[in-house]
Amino acid sequence: MAKKSKKSETKISLQSQIILKSAFKIKNQQNHIPKKIISLVPSITELLFTLGLEAETIAITKFCVHPTQWYKNKKRIGGTKNIQIETIKTLQPDLIICSKEENIKEQIDLLAVDFPVLLTDVKNFGDALQMILSIGKICNKENEAAQIKNEIENNFSKIILQQKINATYLIWNKPYMTIGGDTFINDMLLKAGFNNLFKNESRYPEISIEQLLAANCQVLLLSTEPYPFTQKHIKELQTLLPNTKIVLVDGEFFSWYGSRMLHAASYFKELIASI
Repeated sequence: MAKKSKKSETKISLQSQIILKSAFKIKNQQNHIPKKIISLVPSITELLFTLGLEAETIAITKFCVHPTQWYKNKKRIGGTKNIQIETIKTLQPDLIICSKEENIKEQIDLLAVDFPVLLTDVKNFGDALQMILSIGKICNKENEAAQIKNEIENNFSKIILQQKINATYLIWNKPYMTIGGDTFINDMLLKAGFNNLFKNESRYPEISIEQLLAANCQVLLLSTEPYPFTQKHIKELQTLLPNTKIVLVDGEFFSWYGSRMLHAASYFKELIASI
């Protein structure tokens, strides 16, 4: 096999059976099927459950709230951004699944010295589907993963989009932060029937009430995560944006890639109908 240039490698160097070249491009040198998996990503933890990897998944983060029985019974190794390195080492996992966006690079670098690490980097709907297939292949659950992917695609194909609604999706309060066009959430907004007014921005920009007024925002979506917006925030913002419809939305359906996407299409249809 031709030697890969260093530029094609990720910055994480692995001394293990599974070598990362880039997101989703995994070289499996020894037909390795993981039996001791640690998930550092809440949405992927739920995917592992849906794939039937109950016995294989040995630890999760404190933010992996789905499924409930795993949250109650599985070993927890800290949060997504403050994982317990030494605890993980004692567990001796043969696969750690992490996220470029949700986890801290320096912590993952330390783990990657000793353990196989799968680094995911989901930026859109297509990436999410490919991630599902990749994890299915690595974990010997290819048929189950393909079934999940096909069902997600079928569910979304049933959404009949009318004229898109000009909207802004808030993820944080004081400062107000929204999502740019290069995010998974932006893709889900499009799938749901919304036009992201800040799609020309990158990642998660700060915005002001003045910008929302100038953009003629029809609908302001307040996400339940990462900032836990509630009804009281609707009342506060409504006085500042009297001509904008403000709606509280379940952030998991917009930001969780994986098997949560199985239920997102029906949620979006109900949401659009209510607006």
